[in-house]
Amino acid sequence: MSLLALGLNHWTAPVGVRERVAFTPERLFPALRDLRERSGVREAAILSTCNRTELYCGLRETDERLVVEWLGAYHLLQAVDLQPYLYQHTDGRAVRHILRVASGLDSMVLGEPQILGQVKAAYQAANSAGTLGTRLERLFQHTFAVAKQVRTDTRIGASPISVAFAAVGLAKQIFADLPKRAALLIGAGATIELVARHLRENGIGRLIVANRTLERAHALVAPFDGYAITLEDIPVHLGEADIVIASTASPGLILEAGQVRSCLKQRRRRPLLMVDLAVPRNIDPAVAELEDIYWYTVDDLKEIIQENLRSRQAAAQQAEEIIDHQVEHFMGWLRAQDSAASFRALRQRGERVRDEALTRAQRQLAQGKDPAEVLNLLAHTLTNKLLHSPCAGLRQAAAQGDLETMNLIKNLYRLDDGECDP
Repeated sequence: MSLLALGLNHWTAPVGVRERVAFTPERLFPALRDLRERSGVREAAILSTCNRTELYCGLRETDERLVVEWLGAYHLLQAVDLQPYLYQHTDGRAVRHILRVASGLDSMVLGEPQILGQVKAAYQAANSAGTLGTRLERLFQHTFAVAKQVRTDTRIGASPISVAFAAVGLAKQIFADLPKRAALLIGAGATIELVARHLRENGIGRLIVANRTLERAHALVAPFDGYAITLEDIPVHLGEADIVIASTASPGLILEAGQVRSCLKQRRRRPLLMVDLAVPRNIDPAVAELEDIYWYTVDDLKEIIQENLRSRQAAAQQAEEIIDHQVEHFMGWLRAQDSAASFRALRQRGERVRDEALTRAQRQLAQGKDPAEVLNLLAHTLTNKLLHSPCAGLRQAAAQGDLETMNLIKNLYRLDDGECDP
């Protein structure tokens, strides 16, 4: 069985493509089971965030087209339209990819810690859906251990750099007087919580959190002395906000351009910063055409984030060295699993040959044949049957001039030249 990591991310696909192949939490379980039932797929896990959608599979066959076609069909897209944005990694390269992802080395913000929690959530979802097997189970557990080692042994997470941090940094650039400003945060997940923390640390004057569930919004904003509202109340409070930052798992828009246009009249041309960190997007992209709006998506934060990466480059190199070692460690385990299966198959074949020959010998003894003759025939039969495959392989390799296979068989059976005439 081969391992496959297939997907697209912020490096390979724009937000408009990523949002079309994202999996909402509600669709994840049925999607996992549907993928697992696809011919050739034995194990499956799906990692879907605002920056990436990735499928991790254990395949009976090495034909990745099955998975590409499934991803396109599930989202009502043509596989050929997705292909330019996709990357595909198999076996060792797939292991290296997930280790780099979980360690934050493939993130928009180098070393950001949130991705590890998202990888753990992907594992838990696949585990609950019953789509994990021995190899993916071991791969995820190994991934968590390696990501922890990277965090412990390097300074990859020493600097407070994240998409949330970058968004707040952008707000500081536009509004030098944050203590006099109000921020409306849409959502109540980990990213919004991090945004709220950074805003509070930078002295934001007023904080409002809107969420589908009022209790969840209140629980998030209470430590920051803020105010909680529902999504339905956003139009009422939108005009109060100087900064709007959205990050929810909603599959549709939460803020329409018309709603924003109405609030601008109330603000009397005071500028409004809007940052949409969600995929699919929560804020209508048409707001970019409105006057007095500073409009940014997660893709727009890339340049801001690049300025904060220098302190993590040395740590990233150390992390890559750790991952190099740990990829080989996992592949050694995987090879051991494959060899164990081969050992079992070889032993079972030998035992089958033995049992057949023994049964025949016992039958001949019961018929009164000479025991010495029966033993000689038994030994001759076992020798011929057990040596047939390697000798046939040597003959075929010799006929084809395949010296590599000839030497492999000779080394495997520790043969000196001439001991088995091909």
